[in-house]
Parts: sequence; C-alpha cells; structure tokens
Amino acid sequence: MAQELDKKKIKAAVKKRKRETYTPVVPKMQLGFIHNNVDCIGCRACEMACKDKNGLSAGPRFRRVQYVEGGTYPEVFAFKINMSCNHCAEPACLPTCPTGAIFKRKEDGIVDIDSTLCIGCRRCEAACPYGAPQFDPVDNLVKKCNMCVDEIEAGRKPYCVMACMMRVLDIGPIDQLREGTYDTKARAPHEKVVRQVRSMADPELTNPSIVFIPHSKGLPENDSD
Repeated sequence: MAQELDKKKIKAAVKKRKRETYTPVVPKMQLGFIHNNVDCIGCRACEMACKDKNGLSAGPRFRRVQYVEGGTYPEVFAFKINMSCNHCAEPACLPTCPTGAIFKRKEDGIVDIDSTLCIGCRRCEAACPYGAPQFDPVDNLVKKCNMCVDEIEAGRKPYCVMACMMRVLDIGPIDQLREGTYDTKARAPHEKVVRQVRSMADPELTNPSIVFIPHSKGLPENDSD
C-alpha cells in the first residue's frame, strides 16, 4: 500500500531545494563494493538476500547479477557481473531530485533516499547510468540499495555480502580496494582490480565506488571481440 505523502513537508523540501546550489559531498571515508567476475557462479543468493532484506516485490531489484556470454566456437566465454547502487562520488541521481530526497552521507559516502520526501517522479531513475534507482509501483516510490546502512552502523556487512557463498562480493574503503591493500576474500593477492568492465557505463560520468576482478574477456577493449 502506498504511503500517505506529507504535502506540507514535500512543499517545504522543494522550496529549500530550489534555494540551494548542489555541492558534492566529500565523505570522511568512502565505502565501496568489490566483485570478482571470475569466481562468481551466478547463484543469485545476493539478489535474494537483498530482496528479502528490503521487502521487495517481484519487480524491483536493487542488486542485479548479469550474465555475459560471447565469442565463437571454440573461443567462447561466459562470466557474471554483479552490481547495485555504486554510491558514486558524483551521483547523477542526487542533483536531479526536486525534493532533495536523495542524499550522500558525510561519514561513509553512502547514497540514500528519504522515502518521506520521495514523490516518485523517477528523474533519478532516468539520470543514473547504472540503473540503480528502482521504481516500486506498490508504494509509488523510487528505492535503491543503501548498502544496508543499518547493518553498517551495527558493525556488520550488507545482506548481499553475507549471503555470498563464494565470498566474491565485499565492501570496504574504496581507496584501499582500488589500491589492492584491503584485506578481502573477494580478491587474491596477485589479482588486479579495474574500475570498468564490458558493457558498463563510463566510470568518468559519476566516479562510482566499485571495483572488479575482471574476466579476461571482460575488459571494455574486448567489446569488439
């Protein structure tokens, strides 16, 4: 059942939003995701855990496991890419929101949505190059991954990370994940990480907080293979 909107609160938020100039938030520490495209078996346990945690109906999927296949016999390949909201350094969704419902946390860089201010206009959904915001027709609201912020604040990891049986998905400070200095089971010591994989939008657009251990055929320069 759709929630009852507080129209006075919405109008006040819109007026405040129009008065302000958007200034990107620079967090004290930016959390981000790491995903190992090579070892992921595509079980979708992370997807199911996310839907269970957020009480999502059949439509919206905050986390999406994408199967990528290609090549010609005998040179064929297949791998998985796992993405949700990337909690970007310069989120495209945030400045498009007319009510200021979308915000970026100063302490950890998590991008979240205040559902009491969301009017379901879907501008954020159109702006995001990674398809993170998801419209929920049941509540007439746009929702997305907030990295299970309640779990983070309790000292635990997101449901998707905890559900991954192969331990190929994890979170950590994005600068350490990029440098390969963060201790995580998602990456072996010899494995290199990349910011972009095949079919992924240009990371220069929003500076997403995610890195990948790519499949050998998963790099953008292989798109023409």
